[in-house]
Amino acid sequence: MNTQTRHSSVLTVRCPDRIGIVSAVATFLSQRGLSIEESDQFHDRGDGAFYMRVAFAGPLSADAIRADFAALGEPFAMDWTLQTLGVKPKIVVAVSRHGHCLSDLLHRWKTGWLGAEIAAVVSNHEDWRATCEWHGLPYHRLEVAPDKAAGEARILEVLSSTGSELLVLARYMQVLSPELVAQLTNRCINIHHSFLPSFKGARPYHQAHARGVKIIGATAHYVTQDLDEGPIIEQAVERVSHRDHPEALVEIGRDLECTVLARAVRWHAERRVLLAGQRTVVFR
Repeated sequence: MNTQTRHSSVLTVRCPDRIGIVSAVATFLSQRGLSIEESDQFHDRGDGAFYMRVAFAGPLSADAIRADFAALGEPFAMDWTLQTLGVKPKIVVAVSRHGHCLSDLLHRWKTGWLGAEIAAVVSNHEDWRATCEWHGLPYHRLEVAPDKAAGEARILEVLSSTGSELLVLARYMQVLSPELVAQLTNRCINIHHSFLPSFKGARPYHQAHARGVKIIGATAHYVTQDLDEGPIIEQAVERVSHRDHPEALVEIGRDLECTVLARAVRWHAERRVLLAGQRTVVFR
């Protein structure tokens, strides 16, 4: 019986497009007895960029081949990451009073469908403490008024103390400061309805109903300094009609928000999302 340890890893690559990249990567892995289990690539003809994600397994870990791969990547000018797939990354979820996205994430986490480990929940309200503590999760109340900076410092402290790489805004209804956003570059995902910028402020579904909107949706994106305009990871839409009253639109919209946010978190955790300027390349 073969008792050799089998490691699962994932490689992501961004570099200028040229002939030979796929061949070089495949040869590098095969020469080390590593089996490619999933591979995808994208040639961006517009800006001449190449993007690649390769999941592989075998006797060598990501750490064991990292130095060797650096030598391969240099002549191709690769911006690359090489990470272990066996350990799910930790995340912190932020929520306010609307808990539908939080509840969905908790369910997917408990059933193993999320692709990440929820390490803690932070909130500017007490509404979801009992639910989170029932799940065995630390629940941190954030004081955002009058000292918003203290609340944001607490978020960073929780991320650091739990070893979490990602902050997920599961309908966290506070605008993050530019200082916090800068520290969480590519490490913070938000969810919102897709009416923006048309219907801002309170009761957007009621505003949409009043205008006779026929399609509603949700958008998950990385948070940037431009409010609700960061690189989009996932979106979904559903058709509605004049028969759908505002409360029905809210229900449909919340279902979409749950699904879209969960997909974005999972794809990030599985290293399927590569940034391409203001866009993303998502290897689903």
